[in-house]
Amino acid sequence: MPDADDSERRAQAVCPICGKPTETRWRPFCSKRCADVDLHRWLSGGYVIPAAEEAGEDAGENAGDERDADTERG
Repeated sequence: MPDADDSERRAQAVCPICGKPTETRWRPFCSKRCADVDLHRWLSGGYVIPAAEEAGEDAGENAGDERDADTERG
């Protein structure tokens, strides 16, 4: 059974796209439009977690290139 605090949190929830109060049907969004905007951002790469490349990854790739060159030579 939901308590009073839970219903207060839902009443205070806002759409992450436009800031309007959320609708239960489209939670956490306020409408289908905002849900579609968010989906488009995910599919188009708008939400990206930046990552730094590690030095080990580059070294491993270069080592493979050298082995391929040796194989081609003879």
